[in-house]
This record gives sequence, structure tokens and C-alpha cells, in this order.
Amino acid sequence: MTVLVCSDLDRTLIYSQAAFALDGPDETMPRLLCVEFYQGKPLSYMTEKAARTLEDLAAAATFVPTTTRTPEQYRRVRLLEKPPAYAICANGGHLLVDGADDPDWSASVRTRVAGECAPLAEIREHLTGVSGDFVLKRRTASDLFAYTVVDRAALPAGWVDDLTGWCADRGWRTSLQGRKVYCLPSGLTKAAAAAEVARRTGAASMLAAGDSLLDVDLLDAADAAVRPAHGELHDTGRTSPTTSVTASGGIVAGQEIAEWLLSRAAAP
Repeated sequence: MTVLVCSDLDRTLIYSQAAFALDGPDETMPRLLCVEFYQGKPLSYMTEKAARTLEDLAAAATFVPTTTRTPEQYRRVRLLEKPPAYAICANGGHLLVDGADDPDWSASVRTRVAGECAPLAEIREHLTGVSGDFVLKRRTASDLFAYTVVDRAALPAGWVDDLTGWCADRGWRTSLQGRKVYCLPSGLTKAAAAAEVARRTGAASMLAAGDSLLDVDLLDAADAAVRPAHGELHDTGRTSPTTSVTASGGIVAGQEIAEWLLSRAAAP
């Protein structure tokens, strides 16, 4: 029976240079593979060992990249020699099948979300009103959610908490990941899209990996899960009986996660 493996990407499997968290003499550093370019420049990496492990994982299970990235942002990433048959983008708002967006899934998500929370325009207006010099950019993703890019060093104390409370009253949730503060409808979840992929593939079990609050529903839905020893979940001390934690942080944790997923997906 098929094992479904759903994994977040950024700071879970792939890492920008700012998130490497490598320590020690230069000669001990792992060999890295660039898996994403942006505007002609290298942006995201894995260790070479993690990349090889991921190829083995894709052969042993149905591997599904599961990301808050938009489809356009996801398509910049080259994780495997052969792209996965399924990918979950926009935190569950898009389901890609052989690289193409499934319009029926996207329409059903939008219909469901629209009846559960305040409109995106209200969230965008509020973000504009509470932004200061510490907000470097404001963006909308797939007409589903909003996020800001902030200067973490200049972020006022309590700003994210105040935004979180305001959003919660309107059926939205927030997540701080690196320099980005996300505002998403509470009903827009990775777990719902993962359940749809499980239905289509007839998966008997699911493994999952992720590092942020936006991954909690996915980790909880899995039979077993793993998170890195860094990121939003680590900072909040989030644990569960079915979730393991890597021994390392940074890009080496990404390698541990790939190995952990393969060991369980290939188990008899």
C-alpha cells in the first residue's frame, strides 16, 4: 500500500544561505546542492546527501512537496530529477497534478474559505494601517492570503501578537517565518489538501514534516511526523506523541528529516 509523504520546503527541506546554521571549520562543511535560482542567482540549497536521500524517498513513497509558496514560487524549486506527480501550494489553496493546477480543487477551496472568515481585502487594509518602517514589503498570494516582509531587528515588541489577536477575531491566523509574517484564513490548511492526495492515491498511511505553525495541522494529521530543531514550532516548544525532533538545526536538519522520512517510508 502507498505511503504518502508530505513535507514543507523552506527551512524544512531547503535552506537559504541565511538559514544554513553551519558551525565548525570550513573543511568540515557538507557539500551543498543548489535547488532554486531567483532572478538568475542561487537562492535555496540542500546537502548533496539530502538530495540523494530524497530521490530514494520518491522511489519508495508518494512524495508531495507541501508549501505555503505560490505555484509560481514552487516551480522555481528543483528537488528531484523527475518532478513529483503531486504538489500542494499556497498552504493548500492549490493542488498541482503533474505540474498543472487542478482548477476544481482551487475553486472548492475558495468557496469554502469565503464562507468562513473576513475577506482578504479587510486583512490587507488592516496591514496597511499598522505597517511602519519595519515593514519592507506587503504581498498577496494567489488572492488567498497576505504576508509582509519585515525587518526582524526593528519589529516592535507585541506587534505580531496584536496582529494575531486581531486576525483571530476575523477567522484568520498568523505565522512568523524568518522575515515573513503570514496572515491566512484559518480554514486554508495543508492537511485538507494532503487528505485529498491520500484519497486519490489510496495511501494507507502518511508521514509529514514541517517547521512552522502553518504546518501543525499537517503534522497532526500524519501517522508520524518530524520537525527540525529550529523555527517557529521549536521556538514555541511544540511537541506531540507522534512528532519527532531532529538533533541538529539548520540545513543539516534538512538532511536528518529526509533520512527520517525515508527510514519510515521504506520500513516493512
